[in-house]
Amino acid sequence: MSFTDTIKRSLGFEETESTDKKSGEGFNLTEFINSFTKSANENIQKQKNNVQQQYRHRTVPNPTVSEPEPVEPVYDDYDDYVIVPEQSFYEIVLIRPKTLDDINYMVDQIIEEKNPVILDLSFLEKESPANFKLAGDKIKQMRSRYDAQALLLARSEDKNLIILSPKKVKLVNKG
Repeated sequence: MSFTDTIKRSLGFEETESTDKKSGEGFNLTEFINSFTKSANENIQKQKNNVQQQYRHRTVPNPTVSEPEPVEPVYDDYDDYVIVPEQSFYEIVLIRPKTLDDINYMVDQIIEEKNPVILDLSFLEKESPANFKLAGDKIKQMRSRYDAQALLLARSEDKNLIILSPKKVKLVNKG
């Protein structure tokens, strides 16, 4: 017998018929592995039983077969539905138009980009009455052709604020 065989036997790695160990003497690797795999198998079986109990199976009777056939499980946890909006957010732009380009940008934001716009017409009202009238006409056209909505927010000496929105963004005046 070699030195390594003697060490293996003394540590319990190898048992022969001549060296039967009494229970409780030293460390026995074989017993440790067997008990570990037994407890692991028991845990796996418990998890399977828990999963089977968690999901209810509906059965539908089949007239040709005496046993009912299982149907897809019913998941009560998945009753919630997520609704994703077409557009995740709206940009509400404050525009103080000074030129025709600014007015056209406002129209594009409402009609094409579908974004609400807060419009301050005080500059146009004071500096360019012709452009102020044009802006008013554009707002009227958007309301009639595209069902855009317009609400007056504030009117004072230095502010003339109007909020304009496309049809799909509903403006409600409460109060």
